[in-house]
Amino acid sequence: MDQSDRYADLSLTEEQLIAGQDHVLCAYIMKPKSGYGYLETAAHFAAESSTGTNVDISTTDDFTRGVDAMVYEIDPERELMKIAYPLALFDFNITDGSAMIASFLTLTIGNNQGMGDVEYAKMHDFYVPRPYLEKFDRPATTISDLWRVLGRPEQDGGFIVGTIIKPKLGLRPKPFADAALDFWLGGDFIKNDEPQGNQSFAPLKITIPLVADAMIRAQNATGQPKLFSANITADDPAEMVARGEFILDAFGDNASHVAFLVDGYVAGPAAITTARRNFPDQFLHYHRAGHGAVTSPQSKRGYTAFVLGKMSRLQGASGIHVGTMSHGKMEGESDDRIIAHMIEQDSVAGPYFHQEWYGSKATTPIISGGMNALRMPGFFENLGHSNLILTAGGGSYGHIDGPAAGATSLRQAEQCWRERADPMAFARDHREFARAFESFPSDADELFPGWRGELNIAA
Repeated sequence: MDQSDRYADLSLTEEQLIAGQDHVLCAYIMKPKSGYGYLETAAHFAAESSTGTNVDISTTDDFTRGVDAMVYEIDPERELMKIAYPLALFDFNITDGSAMIASFLTLTIGNNQGMGDVEYAKMHDFYVPRPYLEKFDRPATTISDLWRVLGRPEQDGGFIVGTIIKPKLGLRPKPFADAALDFWLGGDFIKNDEPQGNQSFAPLKITIPLVADAMIRAQNATGQPKLFSANITADDPAEMVARGEFILDAFGDNASHVAFLVDGYVAGPAAITTARRNFPDQFLHYHRAGHGAVTSPQSKRGYTAFVLGKMSRLQGASGIHVGTMSHGKMEGESDDRIIAHMIEQDSVAGPYFHQEWYGSKATTPIISGGMNALRMPGFFENLGHSNLILTAGGGSYGHIDGPAAGATSLRQAEQCWRERADPMAFARDHREFARAFESFPSDADELFPGWRGELNIAA
């Protein structure tokens, strides 16, 4: 059934649609299955995403036709399809009129992912008009709030050196807290890894008070504030709230030093919104565990990591992991810096759409995945700044002199980049950074051939 007469209008221009401010625009890479035309399939995709079905029905009226999703641009050679979704299609809260990502995804990434005439379709970008954007929660806190806790300027407060307690599972409460103290003697920020929570060998109600005590001891020893991101992810919103309230009570006077980590992809939008609305004063740390199932470049369906990052800002995440942009162990490319730019800037050009954020608070890029001091100068150079949070697990606990020295080496790496210094020359005067070469020799060989001779290290 060819529905292109109803669900496609290639005379519409993107300029007109954006000027009207009453459509969400989505760009997909889509390939029809063999034997199906491109426009025909695109129109079927739009129909399935909005008001249509696969047969003519008697209940359709003129109003219904007025809220059809509409294909307005196709480029079969590039496999590009763009669809305009009227704002009227989207679901809003009955309590406060707010928009919700669940509704956005249900329409734009819903039944259309399983259509029989579509070989694959993946969303690569979307545009949100101001009336819709301002219905989302967006961030309540951002990195400036962490800078304030750390005693730094709230503008350009700089690099926050963080880690993940390693191993990610298997530590009992006291070894876990001891590992936190060891890092905090040199670093700023510790996060739970995504599976860490309330395991039988490390009950949250035992572990968290020990971590809170370790923070006090680290602050007393260093004279510097410390930060902890505690995992409150759960299936049940009531469980998330219970965990959050217990954690804040355990940290007491240091409650402002606590962020809440939520596994926002596997637990879904409801989990992010639960944290955002119940704990608006805490930094909301979006861990994207599992996202590669749909966002990987190897996947031809779903949506990209860029789309995930952009959605996280709408939802109200204070920070989200954005990968390592080819500089760590995770899948990614240097051009992935556009993810960081989209979530932290107010006016940004995405892959297909320019997005204005109209003064919305920024979502902070969080970097993790195989990073160490040797990899950081190149990462900063690619991104163009260091106003972010790094969580380097192996890069800290794998340092030959221990996690405090590992944290210091990361801080020195940022200093090296900021001063535009030659890493070899810089290493000669900065012991912790120099020892990172011996700690991670494979990375050193790849990034700095001849480093042993430069630093007088025996092979």
